[in-house]
Amino acid sequence: MLQRRQFIATGLSAGAVSSLAWLGASAAWAQNAPTLGTPTLPTPGFRRMKVGDAEVIALNDGVARRPLGEEFVKNAPLAEVRALLASQGLATDHIDIPFTAFLVLSGGRRVLMDTGFADNGGPTTGRLLGNLAAAGFKPEDIDTVLITHYHGDHIQGLRRKDGSLVYPNARVMVPEPEHAFWMDDARMNALPEGQRGGFMVSRRVFASMPADKLLRFAPGSEVAPGLRSVAAFGHTPGHTLFELQSAGQSFVYVGDLTNVPALFARTPDWAVTFDMDAEAARQVRRATFQRIVQTNAMVGGYHFPFPAFGRMAAQGNGYAFQPVA
Repeated sequence: MLQRRQFIATGLSAGAVSSLAWLGASAAWAQNAPTLGTPTLPTPGFRRMKVGDAEVIALNDGVARRPLGEEFVKNAPLAEVRALLASQGLATDHIDIPFTAFLVLSGGRRVLMDTGFADNGGPTTGRLLGNLAAAGFKPEDIDTVLITHYHGDHIQGLRRKDGSLVYPNARVMVPEPEHAFWMDDARMNALPEGQRGGFMVSRRVFASMPADKLLRFAPGSEVAPGLRSVAAFGHTPGHTLFELQSAGQSFVYVGDLTNVPALFARTPDWAVTFDMDAEAARQVRRATFQRIVQTNAMVGGYHFPFPAFGRMAAQGNGYAFQPVA
């Protein structure tokens, strides 16, 4: 196994190559497995929540269903994974993966955190704009987009298939180390052509973005009034969380800190196949959930079951997500 410093230098770990290929240039991974049925989409697909003087709106972009195989959890036997799912009354032959972005309304700002697929994904994705409209907003109303990391399900919603910008009035703010990793031509060219998908998606989305619209920030800095970025490297080299503070209350958007909370919050030492540095992701996952429990912060996760809002509670050797009613 490569050490963490080698991973940061080369961009590769034992599992990273397959992850990069699978998270590649198309949204094929968001397609549903035809033999497993169709996932149920939330109706309505938005939910409002007050956080102090601010408001946070969960905006579902859809749900994808994929078979549950040996590869999904990299460091646990499939039988144990299925047993944990069964103990929670969940299916054991497939995984449903929701995609939920969050809109923060605070101080006159309209800040969208992550973007979904737009029209680049499978038939049960691309619902974010419809849910945004149902919540009373147009794409032109968004003044800031914050990106946690450059996996395709988080960034492809910035552009339609025809290349047009979905949020024409928004500044797009991205973590500097994440941008540097995925836009590094030498790193991309060191991979076989078939494994460059994630790099190509990043270039399609960001390479021609006007300079006055793309702003890189250092994780740890304030990105908007009351909104601070938090470094959470591991899932990707620059994976970053966002924490809202308002009138003594807090909301933490954890992005892909855990892909499926029924598995990776309950058992934080397990590694999902998409974690590029599994050990770094494990450490930051445990530390972040411990802090959220201690502060009783509201939490939101991109892949959490809708409405994707709730609290984290310590349970056994891990944590349980308790969604809002």
